[in-house]
Amino acid sequence: MLGRPVSYVLAHGELVVDSSSIDAAMQRRRSGEPLQYIRGRTEFFGRDFYVDDRVLIPRPETEILVETAIGRIERGARVVDIGTGSGSIAVTLALERPDLRITATDASVAALAVALSNARGSVSLVASDILSAFVRDFDWIVSNPPYISAAEMETLATEVRDHEPRSALTPGPAGTETIERILDQAGRARVILEISFGQENAIRDLAEAHHFAVEEVLPDLAGIPRVIVLSRHGWK
Repeated sequence: MLGRPVSYVLAHGELVVDSSSIDAAMQRRRSGEPLQYIRGRTEFFGRDFYVDDRVLIPRPETEILVETAIGRIERGARVVDIGTGSGSIAVTLALERPDLRITATDASVAALAVALSNARGSVSLVASDILSAFVRDFDWIVSNPPYISAAEMETLATEVRDHEPRSALTPGPAGTETIERILDQAGRARVILEISFGQENAIRDLAEAHHFAVEEVLPDLAGIPRVIVLSRHGWK
Protein backbone atom coordinates (compact mmCIF):
# COMPACT_ATOMS: atom_id res chain seq x y z
CA MET A 1 0.00 0.00 0.00
CA LEU A 2 3.05 2.28 0.31
CA GLY A 3 4.04 1.84 -3.29
CA ARG A 4 7.51 0.79 -2.13
CA PRO A 5 9.35 -2.54 -2.30
CA VAL A 6 9.72 -4.61 0.87
CA SER A 7 13.46 -3.86 0.92
CA TYR A 8 12.69 -0.15 1.24
CA VAL A 9 10.30 -0.70 4.14
CA LEU A 10 12.83 -2.88 5.97
CA ALA A 11 15.54 -0.27 5.49
CA HIS A 12 13.34 2.58 6.78
CA GLY A 13 11.93 1.28 10.05
CA GLU A 14 11.55 4.82 11.34
CA LEU A 15 9.12 5.71 8.56
CA VAL A 16 5.76 7.06 9.75
CA VAL A 17 2.88 6.26 7.42
CA ASP A 18 -0.81 7.06 7.18
CA SER A 19 -2.51 3.86 8.26
CA SER A 20 -5.87 4.66 6.62
CA SER A 21 -4.96 3.07 3.28
CA ILE A 22 -3.61 -0.02 5.06
CA ASP A 23 -6.77 -0.27 7.18
CA ALA A 24 -8.91 0.01 4.05
CA ALA A 25 -6.92 -2.71 2.31
CA MET A 26 -7.21 -4.99 5.33
CA GLN A 27 -10.95 -4.48 5.40
CA ARG A 28 -11.17 -5.43 1.73
CA ARG A 29 -9.15 -8.55 2.43
CA ARG A 30 -11.34 -9.48 5.41
CA SER A 31 -14.37 -9.28 3.11
CA GLY A 32 -12.78 -11.98 0.93
CA GLU A 33 -11.53 -9.78 -1.89
CA PRO A 34 -8.50 -11.38 -3.59
CA LEU A 35 -5.13 -9.88 -2.68
CA GLN A 36 -4.35 -9.45 -6.39
CA TYR A 37 -7.25 -6.99 -6.79
CA ILE A 38 -6.24 -5.09 -3.66
CA ARG A 39 -2.65 -4.78 -4.88
CA GLY A 40 -3.78 -4.17 -8.46
CA ARG A 41 -1.36 -6.66 -9.93
CA THR A 42 -0.46 -10.32 -10.27
CA GLU A 43 2.44 -12.28 -11.70
CA PHE A 44 2.08 -14.43 -14.79
CA PHE A 45 4.91 -16.10 -16.69
CA GLY A 46 7.44 -14.05 -14.75
CA ARG A 47 5.85 -10.69 -15.52
CA ASP A 48 3.55 -8.35 -13.61
CA PHE A 49 0.07 -7.69 -15.00
CA TYR A 50 -2.48 -5.17 -13.82
CA VAL A 51 -5.74 -6.79 -12.65
CA ASP A 52 -8.95 -5.64 -11.02
CA ASP A 53 -12.45 -7.02 -10.60
CA ARG A 54 -13.24 -6.55 -14.30
CA VAL A 55 -11.08 -9.56 -15.18
CA LEU A 56 -10.25 -13.07 -14.04
CA ILE A 57 -7.00 -13.37 -12.10
CA PRO A 58 -4.52 -15.36 -14.27
CA ARG A 59 -3.67 -18.75 -12.73
CA PRO A 60 -0.39 -20.68 -12.83
CA GLU A 61 -2.16 -23.50 -14.68
CA THR A 62 -2.73 -21.19 -17.63
CA GLU A 63 1.02 -20.93 -18.10
CA ILE A 64 0.82 -24.50 -19.46
CA LEU A 65 -1.42 -23.23 -22.25
CA VAL A 66 1.08 -20.47 -23.05
CA GLU A 67 4.03 -22.88 -23.00
CA THR A 68 2.14 -25.19 -25.36
CA ALA A 69 1.39 -22.33 -27.75
CA ILE A 70 4.99 -21.10 -27.70
CA GLY A 71 6.27 -24.56 -28.59
CA ARG A 72 3.65 -25.54 -31.16
CA ILE A 73 2.64 -22.52 -33.21
CA GLU A 74 4.59 -22.06 -36.43
CA ARG A 75 6.46 -18.84 -37.25
CA GLY A 76 4.39 -15.98 -38.60
CA ALA A 77 1.04 -17.55 -37.71
CA ARG A 78 -2.12 -15.54 -37.18
CA VAL A 79 -3.26 -16.19 -33.61
CA VAL A 80 -6.39 -15.08 -31.75
CA ASP A 81 -6.80 -15.20 -27.97
CA ILE A 82 -10.52 -15.55 -27.26
CA GLY A 83 -11.74 -14.15 -23.95
CA THR A 84 -8.48 -12.38 -23.26
CA GLY A 85 -9.49 -10.76 -19.95
CA SER A 86 -6.35 -9.13 -18.56
CA GLY A 87 -4.53 -9.93 -21.78
CA SER A 88 -2.00 -12.11 -19.97
CA ILE A 89 -2.03 -14.91 -22.55
CA ALA A 90 -1.91 -12.69 -25.63
CA VAL A 91 0.69 -10.29 -24.25
CA THR A 92 2.93 -13.11 -23.03
CA LEU A 93 2.77 -14.79 -26.44
CA ALA A 94 3.60 -11.51 -28.15
CA LEU A 95 6.65 -11.00 -25.95
CA GLU A 96 7.86 -14.60 -26.14
CA ARG A 97 7.08 -15.02 -29.85
CA PRO A 98 7.33 -11.62 -31.57
CA ASP A 99 7.07 -13.37 -34.95
CA LEU A 100 3.38 -14.11 -34.34
CA ARG A 101 0.51 -11.86 -35.41
CA ILE A 102 -1.71 -11.81 -32.35
CA THR A 103 -5.23 -10.50 -31.87
CA ALA A 104 -6.94 -10.55 -28.48
CA THR A 105 -10.73 -10.50 -28.13
CA ASP A 106 -13.27 -10.23 -25.35
CA ALA A 107 -17.02 -9.68 -25.27
CA SER A 108 -16.50 -7.40 -22.26
CA VAL A 109 -15.41 -3.87 -23.13
CA ALA A 110 -14.53 -3.40 -19.45
CA ALA A 111 -12.14 -6.35 -19.63
CA LEU A 112 -10.58 -4.98 -22.81
CA ALA A 113 -9.80 -1.75 -20.95
CA VAL A 114 -7.69 -3.78 -18.53
CA ALA A 115 -6.07 -5.69 -21.39
CA LEU A 116 -5.23 -2.38 -23.07
CA SER A 117 -3.31 -1.22 -20.00
CA ASN A 118 -1.26 -4.43 -20.10
CA ALA A 119 -0.82 -4.73 -23.88
CA ARG A 120 0.94 -1.40 -24.51
CA GLY A 121 0.61 -1.89 -28.24
CA SER A 122 1.95 -5.45 -28.27
CA VAL A 123 -1.29 -7.00 -29.56
CA SER A 124 -4.42 -5.93 -31.44
CA LEU A 125 -7.53 -5.75 -29.23
CA VAL A 126 -11.03 -6.30 -30.63
CA ALA A 127 -14.40 -6.39 -28.88
CA SER A 128 -16.00 -9.61 -30.09
CA ASP A 129 -18.30 -12.35 -28.84
CA ILE A 130 -16.10 -15.34 -29.74
CA LEU A 131 -15.22 -14.62 -33.42
CA SER A 132 -18.43 -12.85 -34.47
CA ALA A 133 -16.60 -9.60 -35.26
CA PHE A 134 -14.29 -11.23 -37.82
CA VAL A 135 -14.63 -12.25 -41.44
CA ARG A 136 -11.06 -13.52 -41.79
CA ASP A 137 -9.69 -16.82 -40.56
CA PHE A 138 -6.92 -17.40 -38.04
CA ASP A 139 -4.27 -20.12 -38.06
CA TRP A 140 -4.54 -20.75 -34.33
CA ILE A 141 -7.02 -20.10 -31.54
CA VAL A 142 -5.85 -20.01 -27.94
CA SER A 143 -8.29 -19.61 -25.08
CA ASN A 144 -8.79 -19.99 -21.38
CA PRO A 145 -12.59 -19.90 -21.66
CA PRO A 146 -15.14 -19.90 -18.85
CA TYR A 147 -15.55 -23.62 -18.15
CA ILE A 148 -17.03 -24.06 -14.66
CA SER A 149 -20.54 -25.51 -14.54
CA ALA A 150 -23.23 -23.37 -12.93
CA ALA A 151 -23.75 -25.91 -10.13
CA GLU A 152 -20.02 -26.05 -9.38
CA MET A 153 -19.92 -22.28 -8.89
CA GLU A 154 -21.50 -22.68 -5.47
CA THR A 155 -18.61 -24.86 -4.30
CA LEU A 156 -15.91 -22.33 -5.13
CA ALA A 157 -14.03 -20.30 -2.53
CA THR A 158 -15.58 -16.97 -1.57
CA GLU A 159 -12.63 -15.13 -3.13
CA VAL A 160 -13.52 -16.59 -6.51
CA ARG A 161 -17.30 -16.96 -6.34
CA ASP A 162 -18.10 -13.52 -4.92
CA HIS A 163 -15.35 -11.35 -6.38
CA GLU A 164 -14.17 -12.53 -9.79
CA PRO A 165 -16.41 -11.81 -12.80
CA ARG A 166 -19.00 -14.57 -13.12
CA SER A 167 -19.01 -14.39 -16.92
CA ALA A 168 -15.30 -15.28 -16.93
CA LEU A 169 -15.93 -18.32 -14.74
CA THR A 170 -19.09 -20.05 -15.94
CA PRO A 171 -20.77 -20.14 -19.36
CA GLY A 172 -23.86 -22.07 -18.19
CA PRO A 173 -25.15 -25.35 -16.77
CA ALA A 174 -22.70 -27.70 -18.50
CA GLY A 175 -19.55 -25.61 -18.34
CA THR A 176 -18.70 -26.46 -21.95
CA GLU A 177 -20.98 -23.98 -23.71
CA THR A 178 -18.27 -21.47 -24.65
CA ILE A 179 -15.92 -24.23 -25.80
CA GLU A 180 -18.63 -25.54 -28.11
CA ARG A 181 -19.17 -22.05 -29.53
CA ILE A 182 -15.43 -21.70 -30.16
CA LEU A 183 -15.39 -24.99 -32.08
CA ASP A 184 -18.48 -23.86 -34.02
CA GLN A 185 -16.66 -20.74 -35.22
CA ALA A 186 -13.08 -22.00 -35.46
CA GLY A 187 -13.04 -22.66 -39.20
CA ARG A 188 -9.77 -24.37 -40.12
CA ALA A 189 -7.85 -22.95 -37.17
CA ARG A 190 -6.08 -25.28 -34.79
CA VAL A 191 -7.15 -24.78 -31.21
CA ILE A 192 -5.42 -24.78 -27.82
CA LEU A 193 -7.81 -24.69 -24.86
CA GLU A 194 -7.57 -24.78 -21.11
CA ILE A 195 -10.15 -27.18 -19.67
CA SER A 196 -11.54 -28.05 -16.26
CA PHE A 197 -11.04 -31.06 -13.99
CA GLY A 198 -13.11 -34.00 -15.25
CA GLN A 199 -13.92 -32.31 -18.56
CA GLU A 200 -11.63 -34.18 -20.94
CA ASN A 201 -14.15 -36.78 -22.15
CA ALA A 202 -16.83 -34.16 -22.75
CA ILE A 203 -14.38 -32.07 -24.79
CA ARG A 204 -13.35 -35.12 -26.79
CA ASP A 205 -17.01 -35.74 -27.63
CA LEU A 206 -17.49 -32.10 -28.64
CA ALA A 207 -14.35 -32.23 -30.76
CA GLU A 208 -15.55 -35.31 -32.61
CA ALA A 209 -18.98 -33.77 -33.18
CA HIS A 210 -17.34 -30.67 -34.69
CA HIS A 211 -14.89 -32.70 -36.80
CA PHE A 212 -11.82 -31.94 -34.72
CA ALA A 213 -9.11 -34.42 -33.83
CA VAL A 214 -7.43 -34.37 -30.41
CA GLU A 215 -3.70 -33.97 -30.99
CA GLU A 216 -2.58 -33.85 -27.37
CA VAL A 217 -3.82 -33.46 -23.80
CA LEU A 218 -1.37 -31.98 -21.30
CA PRO A 219 -1.67 -32.31 -17.52
CA ASP A 220 -1.02 -29.67 -14.90
CA LEU A 221 1.41 -30.19 -12.01
CA ALA A 222 -1.26 -32.18 -10.13
CA GLY A 223 -1.63 -34.56 -13.07
CA ILE A 224 -5.05 -33.19 -14.04
CA PRO A 225 -5.72 -32.89 -17.80
CA ARG A 226 -5.55 -29.12 -18.24
CA VAL A 227 -4.74 -28.17 -21.84
CA ILE A 228 -6.05 -29.78 -25.01
CA VAL A 229 -4.79 -29.27 -28.56
CA LEU A 230 -7.26 -29.80 -31.42
CA SER A 231 -7.10 -29.71 -35.20
CA ARG A 232 -9.60 -30.28 -37.99
CA HIS A 233 -9.64 -33.81 -39.39
CA GLY A 234 -7.29 -33.75 -42.35
CA TRP A 235 -5.83 -30.32 -41.51
CA LYS A 236 -2.88 -31.12 -39.26
